[in-house]
Amino acid sequence: MTSLHLLQATPHSLSSPPRSYPSPLNGLETCSTMAELKQYHSQLIRLGLSADNDAMGRVIKFCAVSKNGDLGYALQVFDTIPHPDAFIYNTIMRGYLQYQLPRNCIHLYSQMLQDPVEPNRFTFPAVIRACCNDNAIEEGKQVHAHVVKFGFEDGFSQNNLIYMYVNFQSLVKARRVFDKMHVRDVVSWTSLITGYSKWGFLDEAFEVFELMPERNSVSWNAMVAGYVQSNRFHEAFTLFDRMRTEKVVLDKFVLASMLSACTGLGALDQGKWIHGYIKRSGIELDSKLATTIIDMYCKCGSLEKAFEVFNGLLHKGISSWNCMIGGLAMHGMGEAAIQLFREMEKEKVAPDNITFVNVLSACAHSGLVEEGRYYFSYMVEFHGIEPTTEHFGCMVDLLGRAGMLEEASELISKMPMSPDVGVLGALLGACKIHKNFELGEQIGKRVIELEPKNSGRYVLLANLYANAGRWEDVAGVRKLMNDRGVKKVAGFSMIELEGVVNEFIAGGKGHPQAQDIYTKVDEMLQRIRCVGYVPDTDGALLHDLVEDEKENPLYYHSEKLAIGFGLLKTKPGETLLISKNLRVCKDCHLATKLISKVYDREIIVRDRNRFHHFKNGQCSCKDYW
Repeated sequence: MTSLHLLQATPHSLSSPPRSYPSPLNGLETCSTMAELKQYHSQLIRLGLSADNDAMGRVIKFCAVSKNGDLGYALQVFDTIPHPDAFIYNTIMRGYLQYQLPRNCIHLYSQMLQDPVEPNRFTFPAVIRACCNDNAIEEGKQVHAHVVKFGFEDGFSQNNLIYMYVNFQSLVKARRVFDKMHVRDVVSWTSLITGYSKWGFLDEAFEVFELMPERNSVSWNAMVAGYVQSNRFHEAFTLFDRMRTEKVVLDKFVLASMLSACTGLGALDQGKWIHGYIKRSGIELDSKLATTIIDMYCKCGSLEKAFEVFNGLLHKGISSWNCMIGGLAMHGMGEAAIQLFREMEKEKVAPDNITFVNVLSACAHSGLVEEGRYYFSYMVEFHGIEPTTEHFGCMVDLLGRAGMLEEASELISKMPMSPDVGVLGALLGACKIHKNFELGEQIGKRVIELEPKNSGRYVLLANLYANAGRWEDVAGVRKLMNDRGVKKVAGFSMIELEGVVNEFIAGGKGHPQAQDIYTKVDEMLQRIRCVGYVPDTDGALLHDLVEDEKENPLYYHSEKLAIGFGLLKTKPGETLLISKNLRVCKDCHLATKLISKVYDREIIVRDRNRFHHFKNGQCSCKDYW
């Protein structure tokens, strides 16, 4: 690590009487290329100004921080200056940051102290940012001491120190700097909010937000974004509603965050309102915002609207193509995803590794084995993209679901990297589907040790044992979960009606209309029994209960409650859109197919992995999920 000594020496005295400079120096202000710069530089040298800090400082400024500059040339000039001043050092530091060389910036600051040249208030923002970018925690603490020593504890430097400690996850120190500030501006308040949010302390962030004497759009955005990034979507919506009530200007940043919140909740109506607001307000639809809108429509179940936005883009970037291909994949439209990929290539847009993750995922969701094999090779041979664990995971999922467990296992053995839980989990799921208990047990134990806090891994292995009638092993898995304090994740489902997102948990009675909902669910189940519904208790992980008792929890799974509520509150023929945090179970999948037939409704369910479109007693996944 670089040692940043606190030096007592005074800086060189470099002041000189003002003078009138010749035209080469004045011409530097209008310089636009390195070729011009070098001409001016050579003239300055001939005029004897090669050691003049003002003249060379202007040369270095163009080279180090201009978009048409050359940092290497700036460093050559720097090395020829006998006594560079703080301005020159600061300029080179800024250049290092622009070229993403934070460690060089820290070293230069150390050299500056040793020369010795005293830093000024413009030195510390660059050095502090360099410490952040290089995760140089010890150096950052020393720089903080220097800020105090040299007397630059002004708002400018303190804001940067708060930013630094936030990045180091030293929130206590960030708060101490904040509390010592004589005058706190919006930047310091917002930095603290961002810091608390970034590391998951949302309640503390909101406390600071509420204490703010004055807020701007950035501080509102920081709080909303914090909620969204922590998946606290309901609180994000509450704050967003408050923004509208208080007539805060809604910029593209907060709107992008709220589109992500709509995606998380499956809130299509809210997403449509935000999209409409963007159009009405004339907000520029840049590539990032357009992709966020497309993603929202895809994940809220409206491929038609997603395509409308996608087709309306004058310039489609790679992220927009990837998002649309991924949306088709999620909806089980493998052939359409591949067709869109071919159109992308016709448009001369070069695919990246994400593109092929989406294409292979589309093949996996639709059972397109030959196509998946082809594109797995194609991306390497024609585009030079080496497969990552995500690509291998898609292929293992594809082969495993198709019953090709031996080929899937062989592919894992040939991976150039260690398989992660995603790859092994895909094979474990396939072993359960195809009842390969021996391989499934081996993989299941590996997966649990790789991800010991994920309850889903234990449940899958326990269900594998249950299907084999190995109840002692099921009990062993449950005991292991209890010993490790692992709790099974509760399933919940959401349905948006009239702009309000209603959430249901299995067996929950917290909804204001719970009694009516349960009555509707009972009626719904009675009607589908008449067309052949028999509860599927496979995988319920309740082996110690008798069969009749097993049925009851399945009756009131969260998606059944959401569907019941949807049937109560909508008109005949209207489509129901349900979002679920876990994969849909076999029983609910069967029941929803029959409900769609009996009630003549289209029901769209988004589970953790994909979309299921139920209509006329059939599902778009063709039971391939």
